[in-house]
Amino acid sequence: MNAEPNNTMRRICLFSFYDEQGLVDDYVVFLLKELGRFVEKIIFFSNGPLSKDGEIALHGVVHEVVVRPNEGFDVLAYKEGLERIGFDSAGRYDEVLMMNHTCYGPVYPFAELFEEMSARACDFWGITAHLEMTPNPFTGHGKLPYHLNTNFVAVRSGMLRSQTFKQYWERLQGSKTYEEAILSHEVVFTEYFTKLGYVCETYLDNARYGTHYPAILGIDETLKDRNPLLKRRALFHDPRFLEHYSADVPRALHILEQTSDYDRAMIWRNIVRSAELRTLNTNGALTSVLPDVRIKQSEKPASCGRIALCVHVYYTEMLEEILALADTIPGEYDFVATTETQAKKEIIEKTVSGRKNVGEVIVRVVEQNRGRDMSALFISCRDLFVGDRYELVCRLHTKKTPHLAAGRSNIFKRHMFENLLNSRGYTSNVIDMFHDNPWIGVAVPPIIQYSYGTLGHSWYGNRAAAERLTKLLDLSVHFDTDTPVAPYGGMFWFRPKALRKLFAHPWKWTDFEPEPYPLEGSLGHALERLMCYVAQDARYTTQQILSPRHAGWNYAVLEYKLQKLSAMLPNGEFNYQCTLMTQWKSAGYPLLPSSGAGPVLSPQVGASSIRHAFAELFRATKRSIAFRSPRVANVLRPIYRGTIRRR
Repeated sequence: MNAEPNNTMRRICLFSFYDEQGLVDDYVVFLLKELGRFVEKIIFFSNGPLSKDGEIALHGVVHEVVVRPNEGFDVLAYKEGLERIGFDSAGRYDEVLMMNHTCYGPVYPFAELFEEMSARACDFWGITAHLEMTPNPFTGHGKLPYHLNTNFVAVRSGMLRSQTFKQYWERLQGSKTYEEAILSHEVVFTEYFTKLGYVCETYLDNARYGTHYPAILGIDETLKDRNPLLKRRALFHDPRFLEHYSADVPRALHILEQTSDYDRAMIWRNIVRSAELRTLNTNGALTSVLPDVRIKQSEKPASCGRIALCVHVYYTEMLEEILALADTIPGEYDFVATTETQAKKEIIEKTVSGRKNVGEVIVRVVEQNRGRDMSALFISCRDLFVGDRYELVCRLHTKKTPHLAAGRSNIFKRHMFENLLNSRGYTSNVIDMFHDNPWIGVAVPPIIQYSYGTLGHSWYGNRAAAERLTKLLDLSVHFDTDTPVAPYGGMFWFRPKALRKLFAHPWKWTDFEPEPYPLEGSLGHALERLMCYVAQDARYTTQQILSPRHAGWNYAVLEYKLQKLSAMLPNGEFNYQCTLMTQWKSAGYPLLPSSGAGPVLSPQVGASSIRHAFAELFRATKRSIAFRSPRVANVLRPIYRGTIRRR
C-alpha cells in the first residue's frame, strides 16, 4: 500500500488529556488553538474530571469535550474517539490525528509540519519515533521494535477505514499500568501495520540523532531540526536517566529561546506545579552563575517596579556591612528593617539616614522576641509584602551563628551575602534576570555544603513540620525526597506575590518557639525549607544564583567530594553506584564501622540478610548492564548464572 500525497487534507483530531487537578493550562489552550488552524474538528477527551476553570478554558477552542473515567490511559481515549466517529465510515476525513497533552508547542509553526507531511506518500505518520532496542528494556529479553511516539500519530483514510484497523482497536483492552499501555499498544502499533504493508513515515529522520529515543534523549538536536513539539517529560524525568544517556535539556531550552517565539512562560507555569523542584532545577539547569559586570551593558537598567531591602537586625554592628551590600542595588530601594529593641531601632535609623539610593526607611520593633528573622518577616512585615506594594525584595539578616566556630559561621554568611549582592554589576544581573523571566519567583544561593553535611540530609528533623504546613496553607506541591530546594540561612530574593500564601496567613507570635531558639525542628526552620515550595504552588520557579568565585570554588569542592565517594565503589557509573547504595540502604546498612580494626556486622542484620542484599545488588547490576550495554550483558550472562548457582 502506498498512499498518494494530499496537500488539501481534511483532518479531525482526537485529543487525549489528563491532569491530576483537572486544570487546563494555557500551553494546552495554545496548542489546541494552533492545531485548530489545520483540522476541521477537535474532540477533547479528558481522562478524569475537569475543573470549572478547565471547562471554561476549552470553550470555543475545541468542538466537543468528553469527560471519561481515568482508565486505560491514552489508548482507550483514542479507541473511544475512533468508535465515536465510526472509524470514519462516512468518508468525511482524509486524516485522523491522535494526539495528547504531553508536549509543549508548536514551538515552530505547525504549517511547516503539515505542509511537509502532506507532500509525503504514506498511510500513517508521526513526528518522532523510538528506534529498535535489543533486549527490550521493559522485559529484559526479546526486541523492542521501532515505533512511532504516540503523543502524535496521524492515520490516513485508507488505513483508517480498513477492516484491519477497526479490528486492531476492537481487540485492545484497558491497561492498568503505564508500562502495560506501552507494551500493548505503543510498541505494537507501528510494527503491526507496517508488516501488513502500510507505509509509515516520520517528520524527522530519527536515525540521524544517534540515540534510540530522539524526542527526549536527542531533544536539543531535534529542536535544531525544528521539531514543533517539546516533550514535557524531559523536565520532570529522573535526572539519572537523562545523565546516563547524555540528554542535553538545557541546550534544548537555549535553542528554543534563540530560535522560537514560543512563550516560555507557558512551560514554566505548567511544569512547576507537577515536578519535584530539585529534579526540575537539575534538568532545566535553573542555576545561574552571574558575572560582576552587567551583561546588558548597552541597555537601560531594567525596571522591576518598586524594590525593597528587608533586613532583620539583631547585631547592629553588622549594619555597615549590610549597607555596603545594599549599595550594589542599581537605582532607588526602600530600606525595611526589624529589630527587637527601641534603642536598636534608633541606631538603625541614624545609620541609614542620608544613605544613597535609599528611598523610604521603615524600621519596626518586633512585639515579641520569638521566631527571630522568620517571625519578623511574616508578622512584623506582613502588611508590606502581602499586597503589590513591592515587585521585588531582597531578604537579609545580620547572621553571626555564634554557636559555630568562627570559620564555619563566616563561610555560611559569605555564601549568602556574596551570592545575593556581590557587586553592582552582579546585582544588576539579578534584577535583569527577574525582569526577563517573569516566571522566576525566588532566587537563592545553592545549598551550603562546604564544611556542612547538608547534601542528601538537609531535611534534618523538619520534614514532618513542613508537611503539616502544606496542609495549613493548602499547598499542592511535591517535596523532594532528600534535599529540599531552599534558602538555607533564610536569605534570598523574592517576588512578594510568589510567597503570598505565607504573608497572608495570620501567624501568631506564639506559633514560634521562644528563646533559647532550637537549632533544628522549629517553625522557622520548617518555613525556611518551605519557602520555594510556596512559590512553586503559586506557579513560580526558583533560580539558584552564584557569583563566579563561589561557583568555581563550590564546583571544585563538589567534584572532590564526589570523586572521593566514587573511588570507594566498584566503578564510576553513577546509576550503578545509586543501585548499589540503594540496595545497601534497603538492607539496613549491614556493615557498620567499629572502634577496632575494621567494619563489623550490624547486630540487626545477620549473614543471610547480607547474602540476600548482595544477591539483590547483583540482580540490579545485571539489569543496569543489560539496559545500557546488551553486548556486555551477553558476555556476562554465563558468569552471572554461575554466580547465582554457587550462591
